Amino acid sequence: MHDRRRFLGALAYPAAVALAPACFTTRGAERVRGAFADAHTLDPDDVARDEARWFEVQQAFTCDRSTVNLNNGGVCPAPEVVQAAMKRHLDYSNTLPSQHLWQTLEPQKETVRDGLARLFGCHREEVAITRNASESLQICQFGLDLERGDEVLTSDQDYPRMLTTFEQRVRRDGIVLKKIRLPVPCEDFGALLGLYERELTPRTKMILVSHVVNITGQRMPVKELVELGRSRGIPVIVDGAHGFANLDVRLAELGCDYYGTSLHKWLFAPHGTGMLFVRRDKIRGLWPLMAATEKQDDDVRKFEEIGTHPAANFLAIGEALAFHHGIGPANKEARLRYLRSVWTQRLCANPRTRLNTSLAKPFSGTHANVRFEGLDTRELHTWLWEKHKIFTVAILHPDCEGLRITPSVHNTLQELERFCDALEEALEKGIAT
Repeated sequence: MHDRRRFLGALAYPAAVALAPACFTTRGAERVRGAFADAHTLDPDDVARDEARWFEVQQAFTCDRSTVNLNNGGVCPAPEVVQAAMKRHLDYSNTLPSQHLWQTLEPQKETVRDGLARLFGCHREEVAITRNASESLQICQFGLDLERGDEVLTSDQDYPRMLTTFEQRVRRDGIVLKKIRLPVPCEDFGALLGLYERELTPRTKMILVSHVVNITGQRMPVKELVELGRSRGIPVIVDGAHGFANLDVRLAELGCDYYGTSLHKWLFAPHGTGMLFVRRDKIRGLWPLMAATEKQDDDVRKFEEIGTHPAANFLAIGEALAFHHGIGPANKEARLRYLRSVWTQRLCANPRTRLNTSLAKPFSGTHANVRFEGLDTRELHTWLWEKHKIFTVAILHPDCEGLRITPSVHNTLQELERFCDALEEALEKGIAT
């Protein structure tokens, strides 16, 4: 049963109190609040299957229902209420930009910072508001001092931009990049931990690990890797792009010192918003991407020094937080897992279906990677879009080639049925691109 105290505590925190009246102003969001008013008393798995509740959530979005969007893991649409908030803040800032941006709207960002910190379970002075996961993680990747010959450890399945960041440090600073080959899929955290441990040397100075691997949905043993790194004095940076606001997980369950994520994926915040968590005693030792004054050395806001930035995007995160809490983190994760089970169970009945993702909860996030024997992945991706207007992602990694499927709460069961119908047609009749 969902913890009632935690549910009520989430709704009562200062950020929610401050933001809720402005947040639930559209008809769709008001109906979502009503639909989930009693959800804290129920098992999340039961809530996940209650289509009447999720119909109200679906109607809170402005999706184009003439297409099927199964790439929410790239950028997810924001609910109408978040879009409206962003427009409201943008309109206001344009009436007198210099005054309203810096004197009125900028201070309100502290309420959003507090809301993000409470959701993640950390102190507000440990949260920087950024533009995406890439910016958050690059702050850490570039901001920790390294010398020529120092080694950094990651995997060949980590996000390409993060690998590019390290590769630039190889060219510029002469560091050594070591990439582990991850098994696909893996249901043995001990084996994963062993892969990293075997690659550690006295020259290892940094580890990057994904909370959930973006191309497969593999969940990684973050806490154990953090403890391993800490025992050797090695900082561990966690890529939380597919963990934060997707999994019902908080800092205490991860134990990390550095965590970067996007908010325009699973929190449904405006496009171009992200978050960086840095433990307070680690802030001084981490350089910002853009220059900050010496007096900001211990201030997490030094990571936000990017010049003039859009207040509207950042303030509308508040409405996304209230929307997230209105559904409930546990209910949201349960729904995303349920949606995955709907399409995987049906397609896996075909013997030509091969999953590159574990479906066991401890070893996976909420999305999956699937391939089909006899069908070219790239051509299948194109065929699905051109013939059926179903948008997926073709993953062409040699160890996990397949379609990455990432439904979200705005997707309907009928859309997943349409996806399965199309795949069954492709498996029976083939595709012509």
